[in-house]
Amino acid sequence: MATKPTPRDLPDGLGPRQDFADRRTLSLIEPVQAPWVRPGLVIHDPAESVDGLLADFALRLKGRGFTVTGYVQRNHAADAAPGEGCAERIELFDLASGTPLAVERCDATRHLRQAMREDADLLVISRFPAFRSASRDLGASLGQGVAQGLPVLTSIAGRCLHRLPAQMRRQGAMVAPDLDSLWRWWGPERLYQDLALGVADDEIRAIACGGRWIMVEGPHGSGLAALPRPPRDLAPRLAGLQREGLRRLALLCRSWDPVEMALGVAALNAHYNRPDPDLRPGNGVQALPHGPGRAVVIGAFPGLGGILPQAAVIETEPRPGEFPPVAMDTLLPGCGCAVVNASALVNRSLPRILRLAETAPLALIGLSTPLTPRLFDYGIAVLGGLVVHDPRGLAAAIRAGAAPREFTRFGQYRHRCRAAA
Repeated sequence: MATKPTPRDLPDGLGPRQDFADRRTLSLIEPVQAPWVRPGLVIHDPAESVDGLLADFALRLKGRGFTVTGYVQRNHAADAAPGEGCAERIELFDLASGTPLAVERCDATRHLRQAMREDADLLVISRFPAFRSASRDLGASLGQGVAQGLPVLTSIAGRCLHRLPAQMRRQGAMVAPDLDSLWRWWGPERLYQDLALGVADDEIRAIACGGRWIMVEGPHGSGLAALPRPPRDLAPRLAGLQREGLRRLALLCRSWDPVEMALGVAALNAHYNRPDPDLRPGNGVQALPHGPGRAVVIGAFPGLGGILPQAAVIETEPRPGEFPPVAMDTLLPGCGCAVVNASALVNRSLPRILRLAETAPLALIGLSTPLTPRLFDYGIAVLGGLVVHDPRGLAAAIRAGAAPREFTRFGQYRHRCRAAA
């Protein structure tokens, strides 16, 4: 359930601050305030602790800029006097502060209430009984929808699964005890926020807009995005938008307005697509691993037929032998690999594609691809995009209506690959 945008979410250049709540052209995904929670239950062997795994995942998200709260609990066998049996020593680690927590402060209800009040991105309550007690205390409802409720991670031993309430079995997500499974539970729908959080609050040097493409130039790089339609009302606002910081402009990647979404993606690329010795020449398609199964290509890629001659091609307006977008539901699950045009990032179909092809190697290729390792955790194996070396020349070409194939005169395709597990 989406809420109306607020002044802290939107760049000043979009209009007077007092009018933000009334704008209909921009709708951001905002976390539900209460009382919904989206639980992920990490199922583990009773002999093995998963507290370190939960803490590692939570702290990774915190390091990327997400708001993370809650705690993990570690039980240790403590020394006991002869004849007194085996005692247990309990340690708690507070994820928000990064400090040990006194045992008497282990109040899961307080943590859940605080996470809802602060609009946290993730809450960790490492023991399921504590989470269950807290959710009952607050009357929280459970929901699996990505946009429905506060994500809460907890854990339960496999031998205790039969004790789960029926509602938890229906609405809770069962998660394997490994990082890849935790990232799948977290969901590719959150990659837009992740990308925006990584953008520095740098100056914007220039914004160039044509009939079909837009470019944003920052101090370290320039970024492109395809426009879904000619931007009728954007030109008068460019001067005001240019005065915004790059990060505030990048937040528009969460907009539901197609033109503003494209502007946000261009701002993302202005931050991420800069010269880097770790980037390799070319678009990276040949570096994509191919598993058993048919290759699937989503979007137009001139010359790709020579690399993947038997690929199933999905296009918005399919030609003979190609498939319409509705065929993704059938072709992507179980495919050998997938090559996806970066336009899927702009039109918001990328999260769905990643869910459908989650077991297959996937490459995101195109002028609008952000060349950041942040995307690897969401299931992308290869990123191929453009690094611009002549932003002034590219800006002139965009304003003149140049075709995308001419953009490589002003930059080079570069790619990076996810490290093998």
